[in-house]
Amino acid sequence: MERDMTKGKPIDIILKFTLPIFLGNIFQQFYNMVDTIIVGKFVGTKALAGVGSTGTITFLILGFLTGFTAGITVITAQRFGAGKMAEMRKTVASAAILAAALSIIMTAVSMLGMRSLLTAMNTPADIFNDAYSYIIIICGGIGAQVLYNLLSSILRALGNSKTPLYFLIISAVLNIILDLVFIIVFKMGTAGAAWATVISQGISGVLTLMYICKKVHILKMTKTDWIPNKNIVRAQIRVGLPMGLQYSITAIGTIMVQSSLNTLGSTAVAAFTAASKIEQIVTQAFVALGTTMATFCAQNSGAWLYDRIRRGFISCDIIGFTYAAAAGLIIAFFGKNLTIMFITEGIDEIMPMVSTYLKCSAFFYIPLSIVNSYRNGIQGMGYGILPMTAGITELASRGIVAVIAAHKHSYIGICLASPIAWIAAAILLLVMYTLIMKKHRSDKISAA
Repeated sequence: MERDMTKGKPIDIILKFTLPIFLGNIFQQFYNMVDTIIVGKFVGTKALAGVGSTGTITFLILGFLTGFTAGITVITAQRFGAGKMAEMRKTVASAAILAAALSIIMTAVSMLGMRSLLTAMNTPADIFNDAYSYIIIICGGIGAQVLYNLLSSILRALGNSKTPLYFLIISAVLNIILDLVFIIVFKMGTAGAAWATVISQGISGVLTLMYICKKVHILKMTKTDWIPNKNIVRAQIRVGLPMGLQYSITAIGTIMVQSSLNTLGSTAVAAFTAASKIEQIVTQAFVALGTTMATFCAQNSGAWLYDRIRRGFISCDIIGFTYAAAAGLIIAFFGKNLTIMFITEGIDEIMPMVSTYLKCSAFFYIPLSIVNSYRNGIQGMGYGILPMTAGITELASRGIVAVIAAHKHSYIGICLASPIAWIAAAILLLVMYTLIMKKHRSDKISAA
């Protein structure tokens, strides 16, 4: 099921590759969404706020690892696009070693520092224990989550976006079952939701590994493949580390927002949590487009097809902007009705706050589409450091708005922090992309 993305009509390839990733991302959202629904319904609003208050921390830790694994497999996609299969297998072996080592380090560091981090984030006392019980188990299961993320990234680097979806569907169903059993039957509270997530994601990783071993023959490894190659390792770190840091920079900005939000109390936290869960379902399309462009640009840059990369970005913009306009209108005016999925108590007070959040962000989905597509696409071309500058811009914008909003105790201001950050980052990424493509056009003319 491998796919060579250096051939065929770009818009067709991007659509076909994006759809399974989008569906997979939706099912992956079920992990946290089902946790949130069941916790909110059967444990209570404060427990919901506890789980929701850890979302930014989860993004900080797992986002870094997700970005890093995606980055190191960019090299795999480049070698695949260039037709260098022996080198491609070496990149896979090297990626496995790097991901395993980093997982061990991140697990230890996150578990040891978690209580201090929650305290530094001004986590309200009435939800602190629920938050800690949930996030400490999530951190303990980092290895299980990295296993799936790495293996699915490898498959996508080879043009296979469908297989990871199948295993995610299985694990999402399992997650729902385990949530119900652990929370309703065994009364495990937020800890039960965390265990359900870790176990389900671990199983999806094992299933993906079994598939690769049995079905993906071009990844049949030999002893020599596992011998580290310093050039490959250096290339993977050069792309993977900035991509991981990019996710972390974004997460730090959201932590600043969460810290500002926490000063408004647990009701505001619960509303913001419910609204962000609703939004995350819709915005997974932009994440999927970004993942697609990373693979598309990596394979085509490996084959030195930069004119094709340019056509790919145009096709991606057509898809992304159309979706952004339609989804934005729907979520702005009807999204608040999904609040009942997460909340059973205080809904009359919380729903208007959910509506405020959704209206503040829904009309800015086009900049969000640009941020995801161009950041990942540029990284796919092998530029690891440049997109970080856009991430730093995003961090600064989000942080400044969040601090001002917290000072003024403005919930609307906190809701606007991310949209303003998207706009700032999108402008910088468009400038960056234009300069990169001009450089490659000039190089092509000089070579001719």
